Amino acid sequence: MRVNGLVRAQAGAVSALRCGVRANARRSAYSSVAAARWRGEDGARGGVECLEAWRRRSVGMGQRRWQSGAAAAVLDQAIADPTTLSQSTIVENLDPLESVRLRKVRNIGIALPYTAHIDSGKTTATERVLYYTGRINSIHEVRGKDAVGAKMDSMDLEREKGITIQSAATFCDWIKKENGEDVKYHINLIDTPGHIDFTIEVERALRVLDGAVMILCAVSGVQSQSITVDRQMKRYNVPRISFINKMDRMGANPWKAVEQINHKLRIPAAAVQVPIGREDGFLGVVDLIRMKAIYNEGPKGEQIVETDVIPPDLVDLANEKRAKLIETLADVDDEIAEIFLDEREPTNEQIKAAIRRATIALKFSPVMMGSALADKSVQPMLDGVCDYLPNPAEVENMALDRRQKEAPVKLVSYNSLPFVGLAFKLEESNFGQLTYIRVYQGTLKKGMMVFNARSDKKVKIPKIVRMHSNDMEEVQEIGAGEICAVFGVDCASGDTFTDGQLGYSMSSMFVPEPVISLSIKPKNTKDTPNFSKAMNRFQREDPTFRVHVDPESQETIISGMGELHLDIYVERMRREYKVECETGQPQVAYRETVTEHVKFDHTLKKQTGGAGDFARVVGFMEPSESLAENKFEDRIVGGTISEKFLYACEKGFDLSCRNGPMLGHRVLGTSMIINDGATHMTDSSEMAFKMATQQAFRKAFLAAKPQVLEPLMKTTITAPNEFQGNIVGLLNKRNAVINDTEIGPEDFTLYADCSLNSMFGFSSQLRAATQGKGEFSMEFSHYNPAPPQLQRELITKYEKAQKERNK
Repeated sequence: MRVNGLVRAQAGAVSALRCGVRANARRSAYSSVAAARWRGEDGARGGVECLEAWRRRSVGMGQRRWQSGAAAAVLDQAIADPTTLSQSTIVENLDPLESVRLRKVRNIGIALPYTAHIDSGKTTATERVLYYTGRINSIHEVRGKDAVGAKMDSMDLEREKGITIQSAATFCDWIKKENGEDVKYHINLIDTPGHIDFTIEVERALRVLDGAVMILCAVSGVQSQSITVDRQMKRYNVPRISFINKMDRMGANPWKAVEQINHKLRIPAAAVQVPIGREDGFLGVVDLIRMKAIYNEGPKGEQIVETDVIPPDLVDLANEKRAKLIETLADVDDEIAEIFLDEREPTNEQIKAAIRRATIALKFSPVMMGSALADKSVQPMLDGVCDYLPNPAEVENMALDRRQKEAPVKLVSYNSLPFVGLAFKLEESNFGQLTYIRVYQGTLKKGMMVFNARSDKKVKIPKIVRMHSNDMEEVQEIGAGEICAVFGVDCASGDTFTDGQLGYSMSSMFVPEPVISLSIKPKNTKDTPNFSKAMNRFQREDPTFRVHVDPESQETIISGMGELHLDIYVERMRREYKVECETGQPQVAYRETVTEHVKFDHTLKKQTGGAGDFARVVGFMEPSESLAENKFEDRIVGGTISEKFLYACEKGFDLSCRNGPMLGHRVLGTSMIINDGATHMTDSSEMAFKMATQQAFRKAFLAAKPQVLEPLMKTTITAPNEFQGNIVGLLNKRNAVINDTEIGPEDFTLYADCSLNSMFGFSSQLRAATQGKGEFSMEFSHYNPAPPQLQRELITKYEKAQKERNK
C-alpha cells in the first residue's frame, strides 16, 4: 500500500511537471516566433520543431522530478515504518531505466553447499557456467593436472589439492531466449569452498547474495554439510534452486535427493526436470513445464537442442512428475491452489510465475538435474537462475539507523538515493588491499568520499573494479544491487560504508568460534617481520583465523576451524612470505564450568602504610541456565556497596571468566550473584573490589565441584561399504557416539559425535583403514563434560606447568 507521503510527493511532482511544461513552452514559442521574423516560413517551421524539442526535454525533466520525489517518499517510509513498506511498492516506484537494469541482474552463489564428499562439483559447474556465458574460452580441470586449473581456483594450493580455499567472485552475461527474443542477464557469481574448515567464506557470500544454486550429488544426496549450509541459507533468508549434479555417476538416483530435500532440509521441493537416462546413459532432461526434451550437442555441450518428442519410456514418468510439481506448488502458492481445487490445468506461464513467487518467498525450491563434468544440462540451470531467483530489488535488506537508537530501516535499491554498501571480504593483491563491496542503495563512484560507519573515518574511493577470479576490469561507477571491489580502502571485513547522509550500519556476517589451536613460531628470528605481516593479513581476511600471545607461556597461538584450516595458513606463510614455521601440539579449546551452588564471603584487607585496600563481597555462585552464557547479578539492598564498586565487581567477574582457575581456559555457564558486602571510607577503591571479586570467584569456583568441558564435533564419515566394520572400530576406540548410518549402493555414510581431542591424527588412520578411499569432515557441535580421567590429566599437567613457570 502506498503511503500518504508518497501520494503527496507524486502529486506535487506532477504539478511541477505541468508548470515546467507550460513555462518552457512559452519561452520556446517566443524564441521561435522571433526567429521566424528573420527566417520567414522555414524559420517558423524550425520554431515549431524547436518548440517540440523543448516540450520533450521539459517532460523529461518533470519525469525525473517525479521519480526523485517518489524515491524520496519511499526512503522516508523506509526510515519511518519499514514494516509497512513492501518490496512490491519499492519495485513499482523504480525509475523505469533502473527497473530494466535491475530486472536483468542476479547476485548468486553458484553451487554453494558442500557435501561430505567435498567435491560435489561446485567449481566444475562454475567453470561450465563461465564457458557457456563466453567468460572463458576453454574449460580446465579442477585439480590443475593440465597445468592451468579451474579459473575460479586461482591459488596454487587450490589447484594442487583440488579444493576451493577462498571464495572467488566473477561476473558474466547469459543470453536467454524469451518469447523468441534474446534477453541478456547480468550475473554476479561467487564460487565458495566446500570444506567445513572454510565455512566463513560461505557465511560472507550468503550474507550479500540474493539467491543460490544448491548443488547436490546424485549419488550421495543431502548429507550433513548440506544441512549446515541449508542452516546458513535460512539464517540469511537466501532463496535457492537445487541442482542435482553427477547424473552420469554409477548409482545416480535423483528422486532420493528430491525426497531428502523435502524431509531433511524441511523445504518443499519438486523436480522441474526428468532425466533422460542415468549413469553412462545420461543424455539430457525433459522440461516438465514446457514438456520438451533438451539435449546438449557439440564437443563441450555448447549447443542446446530442444524437441517436442519425449522418449516413449519417459512419457508416463514426465506426466506423473509434472502432476507432482503442480500438487507441491498448490501447497505453497494460493493462485495454483485455486486452480488445483477447481480441477483446472495451469498454463506454463502460471506455473513459472508460481515457482518464482514461492522460491523468492522461501517456501519452495525447484529441482534441476544434470552433469557439469559431462557438459550436460548446465544451460537450463542458468535459465532457471534467471527465471526463479530474485533480482536485487525483490530482496528485503535491512540496516540499523544509529541516529534513531539503532532502529531497523529498510534499504531501497534506487541509484538516486544516498549510498549504502557492505564490505564483506578482504583480500591482499599485488596492488594492495582489495575490498569486496555489495552496493545495497545508491551509487558508488570512482573518486567519491565515503564514511566507514564503524570507525567514522572518511575515505576516498580511488579505483573500482569488477572481479573475474584473479583478473579485474576497471569501471567508473557501480549501481544499487551490484557487487564490486575497490582498492586503497582501509577497513575490516563486515564494515558498512555510506556517503555520510545516512547514519546507517548493517549487521555483519555470523562468525563461528574457532575450535582448534596450535602454537607457532618462525624457525629463523630474521623472518619475524614477515611472520607478523602474514599474521596481520590473514586475520584481516579471515575472521575465523585468530592469533593471540599466551600471557603465561609467551607463545604465539593460532586458532581456527580445523587441522586443514591451520595447515593451509602455515603452508601459505611458507609460499607467499617465505617463512618456515615450527608448530606445537594442537591445543583444544577446553572450557570450565561449575556444577553446584556455593556461597562465598570474602574480604580483601591490605595495609601498607597510607591508604590501603579494603573490599568485602558476599554472595553465591551457581550454574547458569545454559552453557552459552555467564551471568553477573547484584542484589544489593540498602547500598552496602555503591554502584561504581559494583561495576568494578562485574569487571572482575568478566576477567575471571576469561581464564578459569582449573586450566586457564574460558569459563562457561556460571552465574555469580553478590547480595551483600562492606566498604571502608578511605581504603575502598574500584581496584580493591575488582581484586576481591576475582579472589572470591576463584575460591567459590574450586569449591563448586568444577568440571572441564571438551568440544564435541559433529563428524561425518563416508567410505565404501566393505570398510564399515573398520571405521566403527576406529570410532569405538575414541568413545564416539554413533548417531546414524546411511547405506547406499556403494558407499555408506556414518554420523557421530566425537571429542575433538580424540580426533587428532584420525585422517591418517582413516586412510589406512579404507585404503585411502574414506573421507571425513568435522563441524563443532557443542561442549560436553570431559571424561574424569582426562580431566585429572589436564589439571595435573596445568599445575605442573604453573610450578615450572613460578620457579
